[in-house]
Amino acid sequence: MITFIISLAALVLGYLLYGAFVERVFGAEPERKTPSYRLQDGVDYIPMPTWRVYLIQFLNIAGTGPIFGAIMGILFGPAAYLWIVFGCIFMGAVHDYLCGMISLRQDGASLPELVGNELGTAARQAMRVLSIVLLVLVGTVFVTTAAGLLATMTNGVWSLDLAQWKWVWIGLVFLYCVLATLLPIDTLIGRLYPVFGAALLIMAIGVGIGIFTRDGWMPEITDAPFVTHHPKGLPIFPILCITIACGAISGFHATQSPLMSRCLENERRGRLVFYGAMITEGIVAMIWAAAAIKFASTFAGPEGASALAGSASADGPFAALSGILTNNGATASNPSVLVNMICTTWMGRIGALLAVLGVVAAPITSGDTAYRSARLIVADFLHLDQKKIRNRLLLALPLFVLSAALVFVDFDILWRYFAWTNQTLATCFLWTAAVWLCRQGRNAWIAFLPAVFMTVVVTSYLLGAPEGFRLPYTPSLIAGIVLALALGAWFLSFMWKSKKTIGS
Repeated sequence: MITFIISLAALVLGYLLYGAFVERVFGAEPERKTPSYRLQDGVDYIPMPTWRVYLIQFLNIAGTGPIFGAIMGILFGPAAYLWIVFGCIFMGAVHDYLCGMISLRQDGASLPELVGNELGTAARQAMRVLSIVLLVLVGTVFVTTAAGLLATMTNGVWSLDLAQWKWVWIGLVFLYCVLATLLPIDTLIGRLYPVFGAALLIMAIGVGIGIFTRDGWMPEITDAPFVTHHPKGLPIFPILCITIACGAISGFHATQSPLMSRCLENERRGRLVFYGAMITEGIVAMIWAAAAIKFASTFAGPEGASALAGSASADGPFAALSGILTNNGATASNPSVLVNMICTTWMGRIGALLAVLGVVAAPITSGDTAYRSARLIVADFLHLDQKKIRNRLLLALPLFVLSAALVFVDFDILWRYFAWTNQTLATCFLWTAAVWLCRQGRNAWIAFLPAVFMTVVVTSYLLGAPEGFRLPYTPSLIAGIVLALALGAWFLSFMWKSKKTIGS
């Protein structure tokens, strides 16, 4: 419990102290007129109150990531706490803030344009492809996740079975996403997201209260933090850094922050909207990581273990949590079962209602903005004006056709490729931000060091993961370090040359 409390305090202090430092490094100018006023078009560029933009940004980036990822991540032990805190403060929040603010300075430019402006045409084209692939994967993953949850709740209604309801809900969720992608941002997203965002926050607060009032065990940082506690023996690095993405750092956020940079009224609000939303997500992830292991620990005894279809009580709370997640047949969406169990047990009927709003609405609302971001990226590439509904439909329709085809692909495969692509995108933007800061004569280290770290993560994971090249762990890790050092040497050389140019 002490580690949990210190971690929450560290996240808050991170926003107050390091967030203010990052804002000073960037050089926010409150008197500068934002694109929401200069380019106002009634569709994507619309000035909105800061509280509304903050809640939309929070729900855009949250999805089920800080919930499902944290639940799966705590299986590794207290190292999950460390990754959420340090990853969120020094990597994820910096990533989101710089992306949103650099986009704002470039008239709300989308991620590929930001990368291309700093790293060249080849990087721009690569990021266009990578971004669209990620966004279509995000949309597909979250549509199928939400549809599966809804199908479970409506199974048997009107004599329709689980499989039939799944396809009904996939169709309805797709229909909503089409409308949210095509309509002006303040028509559906601006009105519904604050409500859903508030529900997600209230749910997290209720679960947080349960952590302090309910019985159970939670790991402390002194409990072998760098030794994996995962029942399958998976290594902490780099798999934990891929498992907990949205609660620490996520490339998907780089596709969402430009959306809100087009709605921000003042540059000084950027720290709350971008850095603050990421810190909020880190708090949510911390709460769910702690709640998952504490709730599961009550099943770790002989009586509780017998209710988990044979999970071994001797392996303790981590085995108990693994047992809950894999009970009755493992699926990638099984953390939703645990979420529902925690909410209904700790919060009663109100908790069940909030679980529906939070766990179902979150993936839907992240899915629709994924498609919207993809439409805007293609629009930037083709220089196609988006004021006319015909142009929006022309760009969005192929994206939905591709996503509909991916629905038939095994969900576990979609999720794994989504996870790696997500973190690779974050790595690419961190290098972009470091170059931008360097060219502006600012402290580039705030982006450079996270970029080096994440380069090791995504490279070693790709080389060693089952869905990657399946190389042994040590060679994969060494290759990741070598690539990171090579890129680091290139950047230091670039930074030295830039300083000479600025000085002259």
